[in-house]
Amino acid sequence: MSVVKINVLTVPEPMREVLEQRFASRAGEVDRTPGFESFQLLRPTDDSDRYFVVTTWETEAAFDAWMASREFQESHAKAGGADAGSGHAGGGHPGGGHPGSEGAAPAGPRPAASGSELLSFDVVLSSVAQG
Repeated sequence: MSVVKINVLTVPEPMREVLEQRFASRAGEVDRTPGFESFQLLRPTDDSDRYFVVTTWETEAAFDAWMASREFQESHAKAGGADAGSGHAGGGHPGGGHPGSEGAAPAGPRPAASGSELLSFDVVLSSVAQG
């Protein structure tokens, strides 16, 4: 079964539109990645400041390959870091502009998110509406 990665992004109110625009400007980029299955950006409907970036992958290895890819690095450099939206945590990329990263953020757009946390799941059961 598939692997689901949920990146929980803490996004202050003034940065929400910026975050959504950055995701929209890169819509479809990850779609060509081997092993990629789906993507959703979920906006909070309550008083929460947390967006969920939900991606589904054929395997953990497919997700890891995307994280290590040049395309991933380039998309995150253009987006300013934590809000790049491929279903990953902010840490682990020194100097990448992610919350929790070590080192200085590169020059360029400021991250829209003030923090991120990666949740990882194996799909045990799944159902899709039959049309």
